[in-house]
Amino acid sequence: MEIKEFGRVGVLMGGPSSERQISLKSGKAVFSALLDSGVDAVSIDIITDDEEENIRLLKDKNLDCAFIALHGRFGEDGAIQEILEKINLPYTASGVCASRLAMDKIGSLKIFKQGGLSVPESQFLEKSAYKSSKVFKNELGLPLVVKPANHGSSIGLSLVEHEKEIPAAIDLAFKFDQNIVIEEYVYGRELTVGVLDKEALPVIEIIPKKKFFDFEAKYQAGLTDYIVPAVLEDNIAKKVQNAALEAHKLLGCSGCSRTDIILSKDGLPYVLEVNTIPGMTATSLLPKAARVAGIDFNRLCLKLLELAYEKAKV
Repeated sequence: MEIKEFGRVGVLMGGPSSERQISLKSGKAVFSALLDSGVDAVSIDIITDDEEENIRLLKDKNLDCAFIALHGRFGEDGAIQEILEKINLPYTASGVCASRLAMDKIGSLKIFKQGGLSVPESQFLEKSAYKSSKVFKNELGLPLVVKPANHGSSIGLSLVEHEKEIPAAIDLAFKFDQNIVIEEYVYGRELTVGVLDKEALPVIEIIPKKKFFDFEAKYQAGLTDYIVPAVLEDNIAKKVQNAALEAHKLLGCSGCSRTDIILSKDGLPYVLEVNTIPGMTATSLLPKAARVAGIDFNRLCLKLLELAYEKAKV
């Protein structure tokens, strides 16, 4: 597409979720890249999840397309996508159903398993049921990963190595969600794979300097090393990329996604989750992988806009 064909693009950032600050960083980076490329872009700080207020805000901006840089609730859960569809505004990334499914770790894990992908063994807890009994029967052994079912950025996530730590980890996860996931900890290499327009990008290996890749390791400079592309045998790299592509397809994702995977010691890729709106600063993981594939950050942002318009035509 020619630059002028994109029209007026609203970059949606901020949002009401616990990932607001991260979203503002993504949004500002995308906004700057679009301006650099000559796109008529406007930055829009979403501060509420009220549907009518957001419809009013978006209509006032006289937009032709929305670039979603909202992370977490109201960004990745299908809610903002539903509003954009109501006002017939093309938008980047996945549609309502795929967004909702990817954000729901319980539902997506079930779909991955049914689709033949390897996933960690898991148990699920609902807050009111747990609060009334305070009983959790651990059927998975140790260590465990405990996390909210509908959150990203490792918020509310704990690595549990001793039985006595389980109640505190459960209570922490329930601070962020009514439903939580308790998974077996899969030993192996932590990898992530971006998908752009139905093609897998180079695999990235994540090497945290802490015990595991928590919120601090993700966002504090110097606490994690990233190897791009990951040093893997070709057949293993292909297997990991295929797992990410299959996860993307099983959820019905479009545009782009980023799938987190553990490569077990016996070479099996375990799919953990799919992010439908991955971080979009120039140093975020999807842009890092795109750069290795020859797509710089500005071009990546334009490509996502092109895919938004293609999706709107279907």
